[in-house]
Amino acid sequence: MLPILKGLKKLGGQASTKELKSIVVANDNYIPENVLVDTRKSRKGNEYLPFNFPFNFAVANLVMAKFMDRSHPGEVLLAEKGRTFDGNQQELNKKVYDTTLPMWKAKSKVKNIQENGKTESEDIELADEPWRTKLLKALNNLSPAKFELFCRALVRKMNVDIDENIGVKLSGDGGIDGYGYMTTDDFRTTRVAIQAKKWNSNHLVSSPEIDKFRGAMDKYRSEYGIFITTSSFTRDAIKASRTGTRIITLIDGSKLVDLVAKYQLYVKPVVTYELDDFFTNDN
Repeated sequence: MLPILKGLKKLGGQASTKELKSIVVANDNYIPENVLVDTRKSRKGNEYLPFNFPFNFAVANLVMAKFMDRSHPGEVLLAEKGRTFDGNQQELNKKVYDTTLPMWKAKSKVKNIQENGKTESEDIELADEPWRTKLLKALNNLSPAKFELFCRALVRKMNVDIDENIGVKLSGDGGIDGYGYMTTDDFRTTRVAIQAKKWNSNHLVSSPEIDKFRGAMDKYRSEYGIFITTSSFTRDAIKASRTGTRIITLIDGSKLVDLVAKYQLYVKPVVTYELDDFFTNDN
């Protein structure tokens, strides 16, 4: 819970739970660097992200103890107790659990209806969204050539005009997997280099990979670099991407899934509806 409070303070006191999750992992050395993309199989054979369970449970406890509030679905903000807390993990645990443990004991089952008509699932966000792990698995199953093609298509959706000749070969392209041009302010055009690594969650992108990519950017005089992976980046790699005169944008597996959904690249949204109590109330 303490890394969550510290992370939310760094984000200005308000953030989406996805943003909060990323900054917690990036700044806490005790958390494995690959937890945002490290999937497991349930007994039923479904893929899920184990880290979501302790993270969401910690957020729920902080909200219930009034250290944080939910501003909107999927967003949290620091409450006064969270802003003013300056103790250690043990002190925070005591303050939070003194309040929340009796509340948890009063709840017989996770989905029992509470007196206010809400379910406990509103206190704990759904631990996983099946389509996310399904998409991540599908991306990892692509061939290297097809994944590079996919990444170029994604960057094109992000308003980069892809060069048809540079970075389109599987080898011999000077260490880049795509190249393009982005025009801003109606006249200013910058060169963008793309790197794509289809690696599993046990193979993280390290700082030497960032350095090699920056060398390839030098070869093509790129002002911007975009490094995309289905895995994650080590903390040293994140630091390396932010050094020097040209910052490299990093897109890990979790962010990649977000962007695919945002631009609806080879995916289609499914709309569903929930019936209100008009249909279940006799009056």
